[in-house]
Amino acid sequence: MSVIHHEILIVGAGLAGLRAAVEAADSCDVAVISKLHPLRSHSGAAQGGICAALGNEEEDYPLWHSFDTVKGSDYLGDQDAIEILCNDAPRAIIEMEHFGVPFSRTKEGKIAQRPFGGHTRNFGEAPVCRACYAADRTGHVCLHTLYEQCLKRNVRFYDEFQVMDICEVEGVVNGVVAYEIKTGGVHVFNAKAVCFATGGYGRAWKTTSNAHANTGDGLAIALSKGIPLEDMEFVQFHPTGLYRLGILVTEGARGEGGVLRNGLGERFMERYAPTVKDLAPRDMISRCMFLEVREGRGVGPKKDYINLDLTHLSLKQIETKLPEISTFAKIYLGVDPSKNPIPVQPTCHYAMGGIPTNNEGRVVIDEKNTQKVGLWAAGEVACVSVHGANRLGTNSLLDLIVFGRRAGKDMKEFVKQMKAPVPVPINVANPIKERLSSILSRKSGESVGKVREDLQQMMTDNVSVFRNEETLDRASNDIKSLHTRSRNTVVQDKSKEFNIDLLDALELEFLIDFSISVIESGRARKESRGAHAREDFSSRDDVNWHKHSLCWVDNDGSYKLGYKPVNMKLADEDSRFKPKERKY
Repeated sequence: MSVIHHEILIVGAGLAGLRAAVEAADSCDVAVISKLHPLRSHSGAAQGGICAALGNEEEDYPLWHSFDTVKGSDYLGDQDAIEILCNDAPRAIIEMEHFGVPFSRTKEGKIAQRPFGGHTRNFGEAPVCRACYAADRTGHVCLHTLYEQCLKRNVRFYDEFQVMDICEVEGVVNGVVAYEIKTGGVHVFNAKAVCFATGGYGRAWKTTSNAHANTGDGLAIALSKGIPLEDMEFVQFHPTGLYRLGILVTEGARGEGGVLRNGLGERFMERYAPTVKDLAPRDMISRCMFLEVREGRGVGPKKDYINLDLTHLSLKQIETKLPEISTFAKIYLGVDPSKNPIPVQPTCHYAMGGIPTNNEGRVVIDEKNTQKVGLWAAGEVACVSVHGANRLGTNSLLDLIVFGRRAGKDMKEFVKQMKAPVPVPINVANPIKERLSSILSRKSGESVGKVREDLQQMMTDNVSVFRNEETLDRASNDIKSLHTRSRNTVVQDKSKEFNIDLLDALELEFLIDFSISVIESGRARKESRGAHAREDFSSRDDVNWHKHSLCWVDNDGSYKLGYKPVNMKLADEDSRFKPKERKY
């Protein structure tokens, strides 16, 4: 058995993984494994911006940013982590600028900033310009910049490797097992520190803004090693996905002055959020859009979508600040946004939950925050938790670079203290080889596509913007059948090289495994909070449910739930934000 050795191994080449690699590579041998080329990572799809209280456009402070993030999280975010995120944001943005990110500029040459949903001045008084942006390609330029910085620091990349398992000896993580898509071979990587930065999991739903690669691989692998997932019931639906397609229309479109209109032409958000209107948090707007459609005020022949109206903006404003979404609307819907409204509907967009970590990115495995030695997680796959029950727009890219950097720094210090990596066991790759052979040897069974389609439809019907006991019970029953069906699919392609059928079968198993945690965590939480909106428990219940959920899922699909408290501690006790009614 050949073993590839590195000091630090990062799984995933999005912004979190690359920022961790940049931080550690100045003194450590760092490798990044990705099932895609790094520049195809989904971080590049982020459009609208990355936030920091720079105060370039108007007065702003990190404390105001912290308040908005805590309130946006519906008070489920850990306030110590939120304080770190918001206080570090200005430094992080200036650092990214110095790395080479070409931010849009003000007339004075400063980094330009625009308003975004849920971001306010003076503790909710009015919207504030806090989102730093590069037109509507912010994630794209950040991804390219960090990739260049990795190349400059001689980070080793292993592209098109699908990680299948974590290696560990006596509870200490010391590497991974990966399937090489190009050759069909199985490889073992040995390292002193491993970081998962594998991204989100929107592909479990039918309509999503997520790339096809976002199948929750890291989450499912963590579950298979007895690691729980935290707050998985909180799945964000972005209000403005292109109708029927789910392709994202950035919140920056509303930050630039775009408004949502129902079938009567009304700017309906004035009724629901009279202060911030179309710049309310995403969970709130998605529910309002859903209600407008359900009550018969939708747009179109079927009255099943809402219009995003940009026609009052100047052509120059659209072409310079929103060029990508203008192109998307024209190509995919045949709509010129300078002349006609864009048809939009909520689309599955972001995961607030994930692998639980501490503030340095170290994975924790229980209610007592016991650390998993040798394993870190950062980015959307992780749950620090800075987003709680609902993430504010532009806090995602910030989360990636702030906590990606912190994970990189902590791994670097950890590696310095280790004399040598723990060797991987002999034949550690055999279970993965047997798993792949088992899938390829099946001669009859359902197609992967059919089972995946049924999963996506089931999740869309039952675990969407609104939920209730009936839909969640139905989902709980259906996922058991889907779990069995996913282990009995057949692939048509039996070859070794670039076997995408085999990769699809593996990803389907990942999708179903973490979906169990989404369903069961949501079924147990009998309240409405943030993105978890239950029609049968419409109020937030801080007495019984102001706590994080933990869900363990076994290989046979059985599960166990646990809970841990929300961290309300801050460096300055007088500055912490106590839960109150969430109004905008």
